[in-house]
Amino acid sequence: MVSSRQKRVWKYVEEGSLLKLKSYLQKHQELDLNFSQGRRQRSPLHLACCLGDDAVLRLLLQHGADVLRGDRKGDTPLHVAANMALKRGKATYDDLVVPLRNKCPEAMDAPNSAGVTPQDLLQWMRHTGPAASTSGPPAADPEKEWMEKLFGECEDEFSETFGVYDADDFLPVDDDDEDYGDWAERIRKEYFDKKHADAQRLAASSSGWKKKKTKQEKEQEQQSNKELLDRMKKEHEEYLKRAARKEEETRLGRKRRYDEKCASTFQPGSSAEATKLSYSDIPWPAPRGTVLEMIDVMLHGVDRNDAPAFRKTLRKQQVLWHPDRFAQRCGARLEEKDKRRVLDTVTALSQELNKLAHSLKT
Repeated sequence: MVSSRQKRVWKYVEEGSLLKLKSYLQKHQELDLNFSQGRRQRSPLHLACCLGDDAVLRLLLQHGADVLRGDRKGDTPLHVAANMALKRGKATYDDLVVPLRNKCPEAMDAPNSAGVTPQDLLQWMRHTGPAASTSGPPAADPEKEWMEKLFGECEDEFSETFGVYDADDFLPVDDDDEDYGDWAERIRKEYFDKKHADAQRLAASSSGWKKKKTKQEKEQEQQSNKELLDRMKKEHEEYLKRAARKEEETRLGRKRRYDEKCASTFQPGSSAEATKLSYSDIPWPAPRGTVLEMIDVMLHGVDRNDAPAFRKTLRKQQVLWHPDRFAQRCGARLEEKDKRRVLDTVTALSQELNKLAHSLKT
């Protein structure tokens, strides 16, 4: 059973709130970080690897996170890190795989339920990487050629089996909450159970000859079917309403976290003002989303039909993400390796905001 404190840790890892997580773990030194969450039974260390958050990963390792803990499919955090390295390259390898391997070298040879180890995945990465240049054609190596062919043929299978680590998989899941598939399956079962019961009653009432249904029986059956269809329709409408409420709660949560991160990062005199900023430290509205998705988070909750209020909110965001003002406010704090990428993203955001403001005037 996951405790409320462990749920708090999961939330901080999911949000990438490094300072909050560090403070919380210092306050609760005895807290066990080796717990599983969600249907896939993954740990906070799995989640940090999936999100590519090396700072949170190192913090969890310092506080006793288990590198050998497997999820429902037997994948350890090192399996997740190796898959991320396959997708993103050497920088991700250095950020995720290296600290996990240094912490627990034996995890490299820990197989999952399919018998695949992180070492197998990384070996595949070496085979699929760019070949070293040579002065002449390399000598043919039949075994190497066979291995490369084998890895190429298995690429789709690896991607499907070991590459599915979307962020949404790590959102807290209420296993008791009925989703659309569960609802449809339950209604289908109830419908066929009713049909089966009707057939049994008909068979029991017949005396060897097939008896025609009376008018009253037909009307009762029609009424029963109508009631079932009405209930299905009503439950479906209620499900859609619940789904819409959850979606709105999720979007409001993203907007609230965005506003909080902007205040803690940009506000003069904040505790984080003197810290260096990497790309992941910038309070992007949607860290893994497109520019348009970021704009959607920024402006969520503002009625676009209320022109004065919408323009005021839009203007505030234009000022916040204006490239020159952003550079004055944060330019000196940016990590050199991420500086160009950060400024390019800020410029793209500013241009999209300006385009939206211009469309309001026309």
